[in-house]
Amino acid sequence: MLEKFQRHIEVNFPIVNKKNLLIACSGGLDSVVLTHLCVQCNLNITLAHCNFKLRGAESDGDEIFVKQLAEELNVEYVSVVFDTLKEVTEHGGSVQMVARKLRYEWFETVLDERKLDYILTAHHADDALETFIINLSRVTGIDGLSGIPESNGKILRPLLPFSRQKILEYAKSKRLKWREDSSNSDSKYLRNKIRMDITPKLKELHPTFLNNFLMTQTFLSQSKTVLENRIKEVKEKVFKEKGDTVKVRIADLKALQPLEMYLYGLFKGYGFTEWDDVKSLLDAMSGKEIHSNTHRLLKDRDFLLLRPKQEKPEAIFFIDENKERIEAPIPLHIETTAEFEKLDGSIVFLDKEKLNYPLTLRKWKKGDYFYPLGMQGKKKLSKFFKDEKMDVFSKEAQWLLCSGEEIVWVIGKRADERFKIDGNTTQIVKITYLI
Repeated sequence: MLEKFQRHIEVNFPIVNKKNLLIACSGGLDSVVLTHLCVQCNLNITLAHCNFKLRGAESDGDEIFVKQLAEELNVEYVSVVFDTLKEVTEHGGSVQMVARKLRYEWFETVLDERKLDYILTAHHADDALETFIINLSRVTGIDGLSGIPESNGKILRPLLPFSRQKILEYAKSKRLKWREDSSNSDSKYLRNKIRMDITPKLKELHPTFLNNFLMTQTFLSQSKTVLENRIKEVKEKVFKEKGDTVKVRIADLKALQPLEMYLYGLFKGYGFTEWDDVKSLLDAMSGKEIHSNTHRLLKDRDFLLLRPKQEKPEAIFFIDENKERIEAPIPLHIETTAEFEKLDGSIVFLDKEKLNYPLTLRKWKKGDYFYPLGMQGKKKLSKFFKDEKMDVFSKEAQWLLCSGEEIVWVIGKRADERFKIDGNTTQIVKITYLI
């Protein structure tokens, strides 16, 4: 096994020979074998052990064992103790998911503090088969069936081609010692039940079942790569970005077949994993929107508009009388001038004596109205926005320049009649929106 492992490293992970590696070592069979193989390959490793305090003295014994292993092999060692059950009580989630989150967050911290490059975990071929069966029992697409990746950012899994049986045979041939986790035999956990009851029967079907499975996952992974490349091509063609908003023509989406697969592939990166929700939006009324944890997707006439959620409420910004320039929330240049130039959407000329300082910048709210320049009477902003064919996102992004409670300028759109210069004007304020 050592020779095969060495070849696997040379072909698939050649970079690790020159890097500093962190091995996630529980003290169990798999991570102990991975540790010994890396030492035999003269890799620069540090052992990292997490004590989750879930099995009392047994957990503490694992920690002691890994520390002793590091001392015997003369490698660096780091450890951490988590009060996992307290974390579950305070923040919710399953014990397994909370432990996983704690573990990988700590690994990232260790990488930064010790200037290490990669995390090595001891996932092997049987783990990949068990994960496949778990995902197969749920609603999943090719993402869930294409396997545990050998590399995922800073996480490397060099034991994936090897079976649990091969790992056990190597450990016994080298007279290695390891710790047995009693929870691994508890059938209340789905993965344990699959490992003890299902995978042995599958392996009985064919003597090379596990190898055949790994080949199948390779084909699935390759198919996934082809699919992702196609999704990328389509996305570059139909997704039009402007600022923080993406605009997608609905007719372009409907031309894609199979539609459901494309919708899932195009929008899953924004947190929309229910393709039927996105599909129903295509024929919904204008103004309908759906949300993911991070993004909003809006139907606007013949388009879908996509943008990140705004986490903080917009504030009111004040502009003092002597201010000449502001950069936030939008860039404005303010000056006193004696000349009136041709009107421009990005420039407004105001009668200074009609203004009450400080001026304010704010977003619109329900009930707002103004007196559009050149028109008689007032107009609700909601009606003005509708006439301008502004979508929901554009309306939310629109800034207003105000004097007290009165709107002076719908910035970049229309000034207010009440603040225009006239024959009695003695001071003209010119404000330029630096778009």
